[in-house]
Amino acid sequence: MAEAGGFNAGRYPYFYGPEGRLVLVDSALEAVSRGSTTIGIKTPSFALIASHIKPIRPLVDSAEKIFQIDGHVGATGSGYIGDILQLIDELRLEAQKHRLSFESPIDVGSLAKHLGSYLHNYTIYAVRPQAASVIIAGADQTGVQLYQVDPSGTFFRGSGFAIGQASDSALDVIQREYSADMTVEQAVSLSNKAIEKALGERPVVEIGVVSAQDGKFQMLR
Repeated sequence: MAEAGGFNAGRYPYFYGPEGRLVLVDSALEAVSRGSTTIGIKTPSFALIASHIKPIRPLVDSAEKIFQIDGHVGATGSGYIGDILQLIDELRLEAQKHRLSFESPIDVGSLAKHLGSYLHNYTIYAVRPQAASVIIAGADQTGVQLYQVDPSGTFFRGSGFAIGQASDSALDVIQREYSADMTVEQAVSLSNKAIEKALGERPVVEIGVVSAQDGKFQMLR
């Protein structure tokens, strides 16, 4: 059997499926689709991230869903919470390294690119990809930024994202009602509405926001 790059293709059936898709990445994306419904909304004035807090067992505290990465950046995610926490730590470490090296805050695009490269490394070796997608919100010298990074290492910049359970339904609500001149209060209401539409019930949601005015990320609830 022919070999490519020193590897016998017949010995590694778990990399690519019949249609050329990465099997392990598809499995990771499937795990993300079962995670908490999570939203990102950006206007020229602010970026907001929101995530549903799933009910857990009695007497057990709920897991944190919104994380501060640096003073000007926050993030949230959907998927396996252990994988989300590892990716949050990786983002925080990269932000700290940049501050120590350059004595300035890292720009949001560089953070997204770093996390994309970090996740991509899991797709080229015989290891399990991280089963988590992350939404990053921040403000830098170019303005307010919102990124989504997937288990494949692919990252997107945009004004509206939805990941996790029934994310297509949530994203449909955002796309229909999004306005570039909405207020933070309106964006909070929209994110709650999108998550409620996805779940079919009134959710408990954590929210964080960063504004262009002061460039600081903070928790709203």
